[in-house]
Amino acid sequence: MSTTLLKAQGLVKHYGSRTVVKGISMSVFENEILAIIGPNGAGKSTMIEMVLGLKKQDAGEVNYWNKEFRKSVGVQLQSTPFFPGLTAFENLQLFAAFYKKKLSKQEGIELLTLCGLGDVMKTEGSKLSGGQQKRLAIAVALVHNPKVVFLDEPTAALDPVSRREIHQLVKNLHNRGASVVFTSHDMEEVSKLSHRVMMIDQGTIIAEGSAIELCELHNVKTLEELYIKLTIGGLE
Repeated sequence: MSTTLLKAQGLVKHYGSRTVVKGISMSVFENEILAIIGPNGAGKSTMIEMVLGLKKQDAGEVNYWNKEFRKSVGVQLQSTPFFPGLTAFENLQLFAAFYKKKLSKQEGIELLTLCGLGDVMKTEGSKLSGGQQKRLAIAVALVHNPKVVFLDEPTAALDPVSRREIHQLVKNLHNRGASVVFTSHDMEEVSKLSHRVMMIDQGTIIAEGSAIELCELHNVKTLEELYIKLTIGGLE
């Protein structure tokens, strides 16, 4: 049985009179790819921020596999500000220092190559293309060799080639033994990459399981059909 790396129970978050997360419980297991999906405003980001300790929950608790879990968790946000005047490699070195890690040139080359950036390591990070900056943001999230990686819409607004490269990177992370938790609005992407899907709407989990299991359970052919059926209430 897979080791549980993260277990959240009964998470609740209020903003004034509005409750955006309503008692969500979730787990992340060792070496799995978990996709979290749902409409904008469903509570996905708030839930993840509570899990990461970026926001304090109003109720519930989050437990990790050890007390120093932050040293083994990597996070790629939708927007990562790179330091002006620093190359891709130098940005990596600086972020590594935040984790009290001295990144060697060879380690930097290997990580940038893994993220498809081996040929631009000397290019200023802030001048890379959108797709390259997204991959550099993921490289930054991996600089301390984390056990769990959270990716927030890693392929949003990318061209098909860049999306395919990110998909391969996620698979590479899994092959190296990491657990990957990602959010996405691309149901085809979710179907291809994830081992398990968690669908959230109006602050609660409305479906959970593999894409195949969920489609069979709800008698639909694709995850997109399932998404529409459960979040809108029916198919045209």
